[in-house]
Amino acid sequence: MTDYPAGIRYSIVVPVFNEEAVLPMLLRRVGMLMDQLDGPAETIFVDDGSSDCSPIVLQALVRSDPRYRYIGLSRNFGHQVAITAGMDAAAGEAIVVMDADLQDPPEIVGEMIAKWKEGYEVVYARRLSRAGESKFKRATAHLFYKLLGRMSSVAIPADVGDFRLIDRRVLDALRTMPEQDRFVRGMIAWLGFRQTEVAFHRLPRLAGETKYPLLKMVRLAVNGALSFSDAPLRLAIWFGLGVSACALLYGLYVTSLWLMDSHLVAGWSSTIIVISFLCGINMLMTGIMGLYIGRIHAEVKRRPLYVVSQTLGFEREPKPVRALRSASAE
Repeated sequence: MTDYPAGIRYSIVVPVFNEEAVLPMLLRRVGMLMDQLDGPAETIFVDDGSSDCSPIVLQALVRSDPRYRYIGLSRNFGHQVAITAGMDAAAGEAIVVMDADLQDPPEIVGEMIAKWKEGYEVVYARRLSRAGESKFKRATAHLFYKLLGRMSSVAIPADVGDFRLIDRRVLDALRTMPEQDRFVRGMIAWLGFRQTEVAFHRLPRLAGETKYPLLKMVRLAVNGALSFSDAPLRLAIWFGLGVSACALLYGLYVTSLWLMDSHLVAGWSSTIIVISFLCGINMLMTGIMGLYIGRIHAEVKRRPLYVVSQTLGFEREPKPVRALRSASAE
C-alpha cells in the first residue's frame, strides 16, 4: 500500500462507541470501499469513549495500514460531537460521514461520489425503509421529522440521518459554526449549497446494541427543535394568551351571573382547579424558556467542544483553527 500524507481526495469519518461485535465486518467492507475509490482515501475512526475492545482493534489496524486514522476522545462526548471531531481532522476534498453499525451501508458511498462529481456539494442518504426497528420507533421518527419540518425555518430533509457526503467547501463553512449543542444534519441544511439525495433501504443492526435508545432520541429531537426553531417560544406566547382569554371569558360569565342575581355556590374546588391549571401552564412556559437560557449558558462558558486523549495515523499536527477545540496527545 502507498502512504498518502497529502493530496487525500476522500475522507471517511466513522464514530465508534462500543462496537467490537460489528467491527470485523465493518473493517472488511470499509476496506473494500477504499479499494474501489478513484483517488487517495483515508478512514478516520473516532472512538467516543468506548469501554470495550474497540480501541484495541482500531489502533492495531491504524498501525498496520497507513490509510486509517484513529482519534480517541477522553470520554463519551456524544455522537454529534464525535462526528465533529472526525470532520475537524479530515483532509479530503470530499468527506463522508457514516455510522459504525453498518445500518449505513458503505456501498452507497459510490452513488454519493457520483452525485458529488455531478457538482452537488452535499449528498445525503434518505431512508426508504427502516428494517429491524419497532413500529413505535418508526412512528416517532416520522412524527419527529414532520414536526421539525413544520417548526424549523430551515428545510431539513425527512428520513435523513447523518449518513452523507459533503464537499470541502461545506466543511470549511461548517467549521465556522462553533455552537455547543450540535445537530449536525440541521447545521448542514442551514448552510445551503447544492444538495441532493440518494435513496437506500436501511438494514437492521448486524450486531451489538443501538446507541440511540429512547431517551437519547428524545434529547436529539429536543436539540434539533431548539437549534432551528423559535416555535416553542411562540407556542408559550399563544398558550399564555389562550389561558388569559379563557380566564377573561370565565370572569365575564361569573359577572353576568352576579348581575342576574343567580345563586353562586361558594367553593374552593373550582378555584383550586383553575390555579393548578394556571400553575401548570406557567411551569411549562418557564421550562421552555429555561431550555433556551440553558443553551445560552452553555455557549457563553466557551468550553472546548471535545478533548482528544490520543491520535494515531496522522502525519501532521492538528490545524490551528481547531487549537481551542481539543487537546491531543500522540
